[in-house]
Amino acid sequence: MIELIQNTPLWIALFAVIFAQVVKIPIQYIASREINLGLAFSTGGMPSSHSAAVASLTTAIGIEHGLDSPLFAISCVLSIIVMYDATGIRRHAGEHATILNQLVKDVQRIVDEAIQWQQKEEHEKQKELKELLGHQPIEVFFGAVTGILLAIAIYSFVL
Repeated sequence: MIELIQNTPLWIALFAVIFAQVVKIPIQYIASREINLGLAFSTGGMPSSHSAAVASLTTAIGIEHGLDSPLFAISCVLSIIVMYDATGIRRHAGEHATILNQLVKDVQRIVDEAIQWQQKEEHEKQKELKELLGHQPIEVFFGAVTGILLAIAIYSFVL
């Protein structure tokens, strides 16, 4: 158990996730002038918490074990895969969800107009597919920068 508590790269990566999730709220507020506390618990958005986590983990491992260590190599390759996935498959799934949600709204509007469906309250409760799944490349980039800077700062000023 003491080994887990002393695992600095793990704690830095977990801190990076929390930091990146929380910082999404003021960034979104600056961009839209809307406070959305739910961003702290959702996927997608600026910066990518997945990228921050893997980049901070890789940086911490590089600092502790060296850039020539097998641990750094493993972490670096897995970080690249995670960041590639965030801009690829997950982003496209989000785009598909956007189109499907619009299609559902269009079909529902046609049905409502055709038969004058009076249960609008139930329709409004319909759950939509999650659209903000993946990240734009810039979000992944800033997530990685966030993670790297957090790991370097913690090792430089805290440890």
